[in-house]
Amino acid sequence: MKLHSYFRSSAAYRVRIALNFKGLQPEMAFVHLRHGEQTQPPFAALNPEKLVPALEVDGQTLTQSLAIIEYLDETHPTPPLLPSDPLGRARVRALALAVACDIHPLDNLRVLKHLKSALGHEQAEVDGWYRHWIAVGLGALEAKLAGDARTGRFCHGDTPGLADILLVPQIYNARRMDCPLDGFPTLLRIDAACRELPAFLAAAPENQPDAEG
Repeated sequence: MKLHSYFRSSAAYRVRIALNFKGLQPEMAFVHLRHGEQTQPPFAALNPEKLVPALEVDGQTLTQSLAIIEYLDETHPTPPLLPSDPLGRARVRALALAVACDIHPLDNLRVLKHLKSALGHEQAEVDGWYRHWIAVGLGALEAKLAGDARTGRFCHGDTPGLADILLVPQIYNARRMDCPLDGFPTLLRIDAACRELPAFLAAAPENQPDAEG
């Protein structure tokens, strides 16, 4: 098993958390996004999407973090990352998709390049665009979790799972973008509970061997 990762990619961050939960230690391959290594022929041949993370396993290459995490959960079911009941699983999957799609939409190098070069935006305008949509997504998730009795210490009950694994990297990104977080007490409480756990702590960008400023 080999994970192609970038220390500060939120998608790679969440896959690292899941691997830690499952007690898996794949070979790590660093793909430097800021240097454009994802577009070079060796990685493009492995993953035509040219995005990280990519997981090589059993002669196949898996992409897209949610698919990778669900594969890991099916092949290594202990500890489980989804509830045992169908309704609970559906809720957690829905929360995970909301986190992945609504909190930090399209924040990748392709969009950044288009905003700055094709559309001529300054960096301050780009940052404002990001902060606006992060706040919208966080607000919707806060309302959903705060008003649901199924929310416990974590997004769904009192054990961490798929939705929490996706939430923590997005909160990390929100802080990195200087987004005000005072209006999201439920999310901050869950984030703090998660970051106490070894699986989350070891996966944090600042704790990666290839981390840089």
